[in-house]
Amino acid sequence: MTQPVMEATGVAKVLGHGAGQVRALKGVNLSLRGGELTLLMGPSGSGKSTLLSILGCMLTPTEGTVRLLGDSIAGKGPEDLAKLRRENIGFVFQSYHLFPTLTATDNVRLALDVRGETGKAAKTKSHEALTRVGLSHKTASYPRELSGGEQQRVAIARAVVGGPSVILADEPTAALDSENGKAIMTILAEIAMDPRRSVLVVAHDPRLVQFADRIIHIEDGSIVHEETRGASEKLRAMAGRE
Repeated sequence: MTQPVMEATGVAKVLGHGAGQVRALKGVNLSLRGGELTLLMGPSGSGKSTLLSILGCMLTPTEGTVRLLGDSIAGKGPEDLAKLRRENIGFVFQSYHLFPTLTATDNVRLALDVRGETGKAAKTKSHEALTRVGLSHKTASYPRELSGGEQQRVAIARAVVGGPSVILADEPTAALDSENGKAIMTILAEIAMDPRRSVLVVAHDPRLVQFADRIIHIEDGSIVHEETRGASEKLRAMAGRE
């Protein structure tokens, strides 16, 4: 894929009003390319979450442009932005956001329900997504019956089941121990190998660097550094040899 899956150009965001006004982002330029896992790192208050919300079409930038699959999201209303999210963006959160009264399959199927996909075909796709993250034996389990790592796998399955172009993961390993965190990052790195899809992970843990194709550092609302890692380094990490 030659053009970026998602691109932010000159993005700035002002939060608050009057004396409490804060310039959370300052002219950010960022491209997310297919077949890559990009790690966005920075200290608390650096603008990571604000940028993620803008890329996820939940906030609109004060200045600048965001393009998804080459099309600008500028001027789109709430309904159009919601449609973009449903059809093109998958979200993974630190706290999983699973419904406690639904099985793993039904939690995943929710992402298809909002797209109008129902019935046997949706259930089959949900099972396939759970199998992809190693939970084929847990499809009928409720969140309370799953470990934290398993719940996060369900959340990833829900994020990918609709075939989105972009996966946005906000601190997906922060609530997990080292072993489960590594397993989750391995799954996300494997998902990112699809040339039609890009994965952006927001994190502060330096141990996650080994899974990334690119690492972008943000401070005080500005991108201050970007580095690229070789494919061989990433493959060694995923094989557990680092």
